[in-house]
Amino acid sequence: MADQSKLAVVVFNLGGPDSLDSVRPFLFNLFKDPAIIGAPGPVRWLLAQWISWKRAPVARDIYRQIGGRSPLVELTRAQTEALETVLSKDGETRIFIAMRYWHPMSDEAAAAVKAFDPDEIVLLPLYPQFSTTTSQSSLDDWHRAAAAAGLAKPTRAVCCAPDEEGFIRAQARLVRAAVDEAGAGGKPRVLFSAHGLPKRIIEGGDPYAWQVARTAEAIVAALDIADLDWVVCYQSRVGPLEWIGPDIEDELKRAAADRVPVVVTPVAFVSEHSETLVELDIEYGKAARDLGIPAYIRVPAVGTAPEYIGGLATLVREARGGGRALCSSRGGRRCPREFSGCPMESDGN
Repeated sequence: MADQSKLAVVVFNLGGPDSLDSVRPFLFNLFKDPAIIGAPGPVRWLLAQWISWKRAPVARDIYRQIGGRSPLVELTRAQTEALETVLSKDGETRIFIAMRYWHPMSDEAAAAVKAFDPDEIVLLPLYPQFSTTTSQSSLDDWHRAAAAAGLAKPTRAVCCAPDEEGFIRAQARLVRAAVDEAGAGGKPRVLFSAHGLPKRIIEGGDPYAWQVARTAEAIVAALDIADLDWVVCYQSRVGPLEWIGPDIEDELKRAAADRVPVVVTPVAFVSEHSETLVELDIEYGKAARDLGIPAYIRVPAVGTAPEYIGGLATLVREARGGGRALCSSRGGRRCPREFSGCPMESDGN
């Protein structure tokens, strides 16, 4: 029998500009986030103004290549519709979207959730791997917005799901098809590509890189391909800071030197957006051709893959039954103690 209570699920992602005119304000919102730039408030505001002004022309050129806007909101809506269909079998359920840096943002979502008047809320970041710069920032902003809206309902949050079974099965299915395709040009190398972070963030206790490695290892295990050639690498490096590596450009050069085809799969992005459609498809695709790599196959993001949507539903159900404010895909803390940025550090685990 279906649960008679009303459930609100709030999904979180970065968001993206919905027009060329919104590129600069989107960038400003990004760089004024204290999780991204840790300077004092007034200094951070000035830095965000300057960086967004400086980077806006380049960013507009990027978005022009994919229709003048980010497709992230509409793709996230497709995911939420699929998830709502699954969860509605359990009882009355509504899914709400809260983007971090452009609309619909947390304040809009909090107002909509309050109007729905649920009995309980589950917060579900669409970042498979936890980072203080993504999941934590989104959850912190939600709590601010919920308090401002006077929204006080029993709330639980999923903090991370780097090797959730449905997500891994969806990834493995897509990667296997790409490996088979690339195999016509020789034994391929799989590049598990994730958005990079400055080293100082990881050295400060952020578990993101550790969790990215867990995702890649889980996909490799699910593929069960003998002697699979694979490596984790990072993309989207900008600015003068030292970033975690290896960098995808260096891995493409290594693949060219080894004369092996490459399969590139985004493991930290679950929807297509500028980092996949422009960086991976256009920029690194051209680099691979220029380097003479025998084949360059890009695996699509999991999107609305049934395995992935089913995995999200499982996470929501487990969060509802967990009885704690935070849970990972393993129920409790799963990162080594050296990672003080793990949210379980402050959850008594």
